[in-house]
Amino acid sequence: MIYAVDFDGTLSMGEWPEVGPANSGLIDYLIDRQRGGDKLILWTCRAGEPLERAVKFCKEHGLNFDAVNDNLPETIEKYGSNSRKITCDVYLDDRACRVDGAATDILGYTL
Repeated sequence: MIYAVDFDGTLSMGEWPEVGPANSGLIDYLIDRQRGGDKLILWTCRAGEPLERAVKFCKEHGLNFDAVNDNLPETIEKYGSNSRKITCDVYLDDRACRVDGAATDILGYTL
C-alpha cells in the first residue's frame, strides 16, 4: 500500500508554521506499516524552509518518507510521467472528506 500523509493537523498537531506536538499514535502506525513494506509519501502544502522543518521533525520521530510532495519513482516509471496528483491507496489528511455513492456536500447538494 501507498500512504500519502498530510503534515499540519495530521502528523503535527500544532499551529502553522510551528511543528509539533507529534501525533505519536499515527507516527508509530506509519513506521510499522513501512516496516511491513508499505510506502509513505509526505503530502503537504509546506514548501521551502517550513517543509524542511517538517521533514526534519518527522525524521527526529523515526518517520522517513519514500517521497516528499511527489510520486514514488516506481509510479512515475509505471505511467511514464509525473502527474501533479499523488498516486496512492490511502490519503491521511485532517481536511479529508470521504465520498461514497450518492453523498451530499456540506450544503446538502448531491455529489
